[in-house]
Amino acid sequence: MSYALFATVAALVALCVLAELLAAVVPLVVVIAFVPPEERPALAVTLAAADSSRRLRLWPALRVAVTARRVSRRRRGSPR
Repeated sequence: MSYALFATVAALVALCVLAELLAAVVPLVVVIAFVPPEERPALAVTLAAADSSRRLRLWPALRVAVTARRVSRRRRGSPR
């Protein structure tokens, strides 16, 4: 009985560790395989702005991006 319980707990722990490793590695593989090298710094900045920390920094980054877009459109003379 005790061996079966130990094996079950060990399998559950191994499954959790494997899931965490896959969750960490798969996005990295996707970025390396599908994102062109010249776009990786911009993607890194975007991902850093949208990280899952308590204080989400996505909105300030979005405001800066919108302001930069408006300035670039104004310089080109494009209408809104």
